[in-house]
Amino acid sequence: MLNVFISSNREELMARAQAAASPSPSVSTGELEACVRLFLAQLSETLRLEMTATPFPPTAIGAGAARHGRELLAQGASVSRLVHDYADVCQAITELAAERGATISPEEFHTLNRCLDTALAEAVAEYGRLKEEASSHHDLEHRGRIAHELRNFVQTALLSFQVVKGGKPGASASAVAVLGRSLIDIRDLLDSLVSEVRLAADARRHERVSLLAFFDELAAAAELHAQCRGIRFTVEPVDPTLAIDVDPQLLASAVMNLLRNAFRYTRASGRVVIRGRGEHGRVFIEVEDECGGLGRVSSRRGSDRAGLGLGLSIIRKAVTANGGEVHTVDLPGKGCIFGIELPLASAAAA
Repeated sequence: MLNVFISSNREELMARAQAAASPSPSVSTGELEACVRLFLAQLSETLRLEMTATPFPPTAIGAGAARHGRELLAQGASVSRLVHDYADVCQAITELAAERGATISPEEFHTLNRCLDTALAEAVAEYGRLKEEASSHHDLEHRGRIAHELRNFVQTALLSFQVVKGGKPGASASAVAVLGRSLIDIRDLLDSLVSEVRLAADARRHERVSLLAFFDELAAAAELHAQCRGIRFTVEPVDPTLAIDVDPQLLASAVMNLLRNAFRYTRASGRVVIRGRGEHGRVFIEVEDECGGLGRVSSRRGSDRAGLGLGLSIIRKAVTANGGEVHTVDLPGKGCIFGIELPLASAAAA
């Protein structure tokens, strides 16, 4: 069992995590050791209690991680140090387990990933909150959120790979699905980063784009998301004469972020639909989901700290850069419709 493995190899895991940590004159070795020791103890206890009727309270790891965030900020460490500290611990567990032939079951894998996500999210959230109070350096906080999401996706992919590599019957299929979803998330995050860089540099290129062809290109990537999450995805018929003058990459990033959010919050076996229509010289791209309505999404976002991404920011900036607007329609008890309104391509552009 993974909890026994962690308890039995705690000193070795601590040594590996500390060796992997980049030197920082502002952070004492004693502080790093104390945080690593606390996280390993909480992680081991969580894994043990997951097999009982009394689960480990999730607030315990969050509280310890928040304290770590406060102390690192007080010592002048960067937000990326938060991400590295916890990710290095889980990487040490993965590597040592592989070296010694210890099997990580799918259940333990999910628990390990959840604990890492909780620690990262709470530590980064606390760091960000205090940093915002003490400084207006938005760029640092922004990079911390990016690092948090990317590290989380990569860690999930690595743990899935270890399960697949172990070749345990039954576990591999589940791990392959998780690995595929993680790689898709990494690709989407990098795509958002490219879009943000292009927006900041004002590197835009407008061209005439057929809405039908645009939807066809998006459909393949969106279908992978839907399959990974067990959701039905539908592309409604599009008028082949509709066209828009846009930056295709920026608009694709905005629409994929809308679809990604729809897939994330739609209930299992639910349905996500994308449609396009023209009206009064405007083109409307709509993504309809079955999230239960904005009220339900808001409550889930409040506890889902993993969603600290670039999504909504990229959507707004990319749509505005293409001369469009974003609209939201709440369908209480059912879902939401997120729409992008753009100018119809002029006949002269053809």
